[in-house]
Amino acid sequence: MARTTQVPLLVVGGGLGGLTAALALSSRGIPCHVVEKSPQFGEIGAGLQIAPNASRILHRLGLFDAIRGTAVFPQQLVMMDAVSGERVTSVDLGRAFLERYQQPYFVIHRGDLLDALLAACRSKPSITLEAGKALARIEDTADGADAFFADGTVYRCQAIVGADGLHSSVRRHVTGDEEPVCEPYVAYRGAIPIGAISEHAGMDSMMYWGGPELHFVQYPLRGGEMYNQVAVFRSRRFDPASQDWGTPQELQESFACTCAPVRKSLEAILLNRRWPMVHRYPIAQWTRGRVTLLGDAAHPMLQYLAQGACQAIEDAVCLARKLSESGLDYERAFAAYQAARYLRTARVQTSARFFGDYVMHLSGVNRLLRNALLASRRADDFSALDWLYGHDA
Repeated sequence: MARTTQVPLLVVGGGLGGLTAALALSSRGIPCHVVEKSPQFGEIGAGLQIAPNASRILHRLGLFDAIRGTAVFPQQLVMMDAVSGERVTSVDLGRAFLERYQQPYFVIHRGDLLDALLAACRSKPSITLEAGKALARIEDTADGADAFFADGTVYRCQAIVGADGLHSSVRRHVTGDEEPVCEPYVAYRGAIPIGAISEHAGMDSMMYWGGPELHFVQYPLRGGEMYNQVAVFRSRRFDPASQDWGTPQELQESFACTCAPVRKSLEAILLNRRWPMVHRYPIAQWTRGRVTLLGDAAHPMLQYLAQGACQAIEDAVCLARKLSESGLDYERAFAAYQAARYLRTARVQTSARFFGDYVMHLSGVNRLLRNALLASRRADDFSALDWLYGHDA
């Protein structure tokens, strides 16, 4: 017979979103139990960009001392033309930026941020953590939901939060969605020694090179010990039913039109793994009774605005606030949380696609027009960023 355990509030997924939610709940005196399907809590991937809309939340949660040693705080975001090598525009992240948004823009290794969150969660008696728990299914009950796990255990929950990412098991229960949407774009990643960075780059810069249906991103990580690079391009052989597209050969073919600094830096990209661009379209309903979604489980987005983790962090504090305000009336709190978040996240999702298609990936005369239009923009003109970075969840 299945072993049944009573769990007031279950968070499924021990990644950045799930652990931030646990910490935000704890800060409001709300206990929770976090399960992670992997044998241990950990993050794959490399760099993560955290903008002020999320960094101010991490500061309020008391995490800055733990991450300051491994984070890098660039002084500018620089957009370059990947074909001509010319500087297109930039965003000054210095004093005026800090005065406007109160907290900095920083980059950090995913594992370093998760380690800081995990240590903070382990220090809170109201948070319990359990790895190696793979969710099999959820069944609604009269006063909550039952979570059935692959190991035969059943958790009887008053409420469930699905923070289990792009291929969320909780989302299938809430929305019945099929598989995510795969775009014809693919990414390759890799790091180079700091001494090998191009003359255009530097330890104080985030570099974005935009070109015809491609872009290249460079930035320092781990206190300046490494320099992360990401190359993204549109595959001409795209076939979502196959793995034989977006190959290293296509990478070289796509970037053959780029300038010498980009082609030289591309030599250090790792070719052993490709990362297809996968997302879902915005939805207005991600709550079902006492089960709700958070982060990529609710609104996975294309990476072009570097807001995936930031939006999960926003979700986490909004959810905790709504639960606290409702006196743990889960259905009312989850409905209020969804109402507060779905238009905001939908705007970020659609804006990320727009930025990729109509800013970064332009070709021909459209690329030249972009460069001309942005040439007169001042580095301290933040007006286009206020809706994104100025938001307080």
